[in-house]
Amino acid sequence: MEIQNRLSEDLKTAMKAKEKIKVETIRMVRAQLKDFQIAKGDELNEEDEISVLINAAKKRKEALELYEKSDRQDLIEQEKQELEIISAYLPAQLSKEEVEKVVLKVIEEVGASSPQDLGKVMGATMKVLKGKADGRMLQEIVREKLS
Repeated sequence: MEIQNRLSEDLKTAMKAKEKIKVETIRMVRAQLKDFQIAKGDELNEEDEISVLINAAKKRKEALELYEKSDRQDLIEQEKQELEIISAYLPAQLSKEEVEKVVLKVIEEVGASSPQDLGKVMGATMKVLKGKADGRMLQEIVREKLS
């Protein structure tokens, strides 16, 4: 609920300051949170809120890649701004070195020894690092450590 409260307060501030993109982005995120809450049929906890924010940020990153390939500068700028706004509500991202330490610890805990154990390690690591590390970077690190 803390994230939803921050979003509400920031929405009011953005509306007063007439920050159009921030208002639209916050409204979109609040709608996604509400949709998720309806689908869940219960109040959202912080983990649920972070999950929705991660999903929204991921969509922006994918859209950015597509727009960059299409050379659509107008849309690239908007997606970057939206991604920046959404990222402000996510937990701080861990550095590559910090993620490597967690991955090595998880590999030791689950007893992984080969690339065939990728699924076990990824599942356990994602639970530990939920929202704190990029999934692609995490997968690259796990593959590297299991090779």
